[in-house]
Amino acid sequence: MSEETKFVLGEDAIPTHWINLLPDLPGEPLPPLSPATGQPAGPEDLTPIFPMALIGQEVSMEPEVAIPDPVRDAYRLWRPTPLYRARRLEQALGTPAKLFYKYEGVSPAGSHKPNSAVPQAYENAQAGVRKLVTETGAGQWGSSLGFACSLFGLECEVFMVGSSYDQKPYRRSMMRTWGATVHRSPSDLTESGRAQAGNATGSLGIAISEAVEVAAQNEDTNYALGSVLNHVLLHQTVIGQEAIAQLELAQAFPDVIVGCVGGGSNFAGLVFPFIRGTLRGENRIRYLAAEPAACPTLTRGHYAYDFGDTVGLTPLMPMHTLGHDFVPPPLHAGGLRYHGAAPMISGLVKAGVVEARAYRQNETFEAAVRFARTEGIIPAPESAHAIRGAIEEALAAKEAGEERTILFGLSGHGNFDLAAYDAYLGGTLEDPEFSEADLETALAALPQGTPALS
Repeated sequence: MSEETKFVLGEDAIPTHWINLLPDLPGEPLPPLSPATGQPAGPEDLTPIFPMALIGQEVSMEPEVAIPDPVRDAYRLWRPTPLYRARRLEQALGTPAKLFYKYEGVSPAGSHKPNSAVPQAYENAQAGVRKLVTETGAGQWGSSLGFACSLFGLECEVFMVGSSYDQKPYRRSMMRTWGATVHRSPSDLTESGRAQAGNATGSLGIAISEAVEVAAQNEDTNYALGSVLNHVLLHQTVIGQEAIAQLELAQAFPDVIVGCVGGGSNFAGLVFPFIRGTLRGENRIRYLAAEPAACPTLTRGHYAYDFGDTVGLTPLMPMHTLGHDFVPPPLHAGGLRYHGAAPMISGLVKAGVVEARAYRQNETFEAAVRFARTEGIIPAPESAHAIRGAIEEALAAKEAGEERTILFGLSGHGNFDLAAYDAYLGGTLEDPEFSEADLETALAALPQGTPALS
């Protein structure tokens, strides 16, 4: 195996196509349902908020989808991203495992999110849309869309989850620097926000409701979603495709791949190109989805049809869900505070292809600090969940006395999360609990009359 630490590809290695896993998924695809009729959603349910090009990507059964040249040109600003061998972390753990991480924090916004923000902004600009409106949790998606809109001449409006709006002021500064307008959610600007005024810390579901409401009421405005939907996961597969090529340079192939999961875009982007080979019988890899124990969508949620937002404006999707009324505790991993998981990832967990594991906030930050003190990069709290999972896998290899190759996704840096690190290092970081009572209440509000999934 190569002794290099960093594996870098040239710009000519930027993928020309996105990988579409939909045709390879086990079983028949489950359709989204119209919130108005409860019947399978058609284009007419999506055209008020999405351009036809993205709707086409959402339902495509082609195994690969071509990346438009202007999108690839924009990708050149930060892609391909580097793959690292975590040699210093391996030494600190005393493990025989080989640890690699794919680092997406080199993008302008500091995370993987521009991989989808750029094609979404491009397709909306091509369709003559004037403005995009969206939600954001920790601020990585909002800043990414602000950046992408600045590339293609679009206005951008962002509803930012209240707890993150308060915790991460410099994420707001990034969005505004790129020209975006930012509101604290729940806000008094929409009916959805006013109806949720009692949930002061907010949630991604509430912010989605506000953004969708604004988009649906304005003909020149569309909505952009940073996770969950098929076309968003599709765009992120540039990550895994590059990782495959970089691991070939390292003369390595993973036994285990670990990624953090909120809605699922980062996890899908890393693993889908590998999972396609697994589903086709070409490899045998274990896939581990790491999520917060205070918002355990995949490990404790119900597999059912549910709304993607709190108020019920979006189509119903088949997914692991904690209930669209569930408002998670104010975790610092704001991007993982979402009540549902992407339908494709939910289906893979249901089929046993992906294993899910939940981690508490303090043990996650312990892993983040250990990583920072060995590898040098301060990780985003979201990414730290993947680090926690990778460390567990490396220690399991040590206990078994086995050489295993572990790949994990470092989806972004934590340079705007230092207040959370201060709290952890000062011994004052809260460790919020998951409430079974809240879960029961939220699940009781699941939409009735939809097909039973579990």
